[in-house]
Amino acid sequence: MSRNRVIYQSEALYVSKDAIATGSGDHKQLERVQSANYSFNISRQDVNQFGMLGKVGSMVLEAPTVSADTSYLVTDGFNERALGFFVTKSTAATTSGSFISGHMNDGSGQNLFITTVPEGGDATGVTVSGATNDAIGIGNAYLSDYSLDLSVGSLPTASVSFEASNINSNAGNDIINPAVNQSNGTALTTKVQLPTADSGNTSEIALRPGDITVDISDATGQVLVDIDSPDNDSAHIQSASLSIPLSRSSLERLGTKYAYARAVDFPIQATLSVNAIVNETQANALTTIVDDEASKTLRLTLKAEDGSDAMIYILKGCQITSESFSSSIGSNKSVDLTFVTSIGGPSDTANGVFVSGANTSGSFS
Repeated sequence: MSRNRVIYQSEALYVSKDAIATGSGDHKQLERVQSANYSFNISRQDVNQFGMLGKVGSMVLEAPTVSADTSYLVTDGFNERALGFFVTKSTAATTSGSFISGHMNDGSGQNLFITTVPEGGDATGVTVSGATNDAIGIGNAYLSDYSLDLSVGSLPTASVSFEASNINSNAGNDIINPAVNQSNGTALTTKVQLPTADSGNTSEIALRPGDITVDISDATGQVLVDIDSPDNDSAHIQSASLSIPLSRSSLERLGTKYAYARAVDFPIQATLSVNAIVNETQANALTTIVDDEASKTLRLTLKAEDGSDAMIYILKGCQITSESFSSSIGSNKSVDLTFVTSIGGPSDTANGVFVSGANTSGSFS
């Protein structure tokens, strides 16, 4: 029986260890997923000639573009580890490796799978007897953007975007690897086994905005507003957004239809944007701020309901790039602060974004 529609109830999202992974243990289901979008675009060039108004034909000269993005609720670092980010367990060891170090190498990317069970059944646990699942596969997916959004009245959410080489659809339980051999552009034909979907490994339902601390007090000498401490004596922070874009260049060569690599474009800059209600300003001047070239360390702490640290983001080597005040009738006076840091190499512990999480089961062995 055909489906009348597909809704979030019936879908589950998986990520692979790498592009050639086939076993169930080499795939992990992402938790607390809120959205999943994917598309492809083919660029064709028409071939014309004298004597004919219409085209002779059209040809594909560039590798097709496959895009995918997903958003999920931030919990304890499980999803980040599964997606290949470097997330340490110990808070003290947070600066032992850059958060995006696992995505700086070219590699072969990862595969994404979106499975769909029959209508009316949950993808986690409940399935219809004798029915089969369908799956969309996205091959050779490379991370192109990571963003974290924290705000009053909303659950902490992360969004990730990918650029990929191939996409396929599978009817039934036989799922074909969607990746391609990037050296010659041929599709892989191996079958993939995915683990049974469940409600997740983390004990946290979600993290609350009331358990988030945004500490930007180290930059107090570079701003006009009072940010001396992350409590009620300084500006009242309403939202914070961390963005790490990883733009990539598709490297192609004669003899293959696909890009043989998707290299990261350097340098990479991470941006932290903070919005706050103004209560006090401090004595300072732009001339003083310009002379202050010292790098600052900013810290985002997300706690679990029991008060333990669930996720910690540390931005080192930050400097302010803008401070914007807004005041109007009927609204609280607010300030928008923007900080930028450069992502350093794998051994650079003075610049970049460093993350720790309470969960250790997300990474692949």
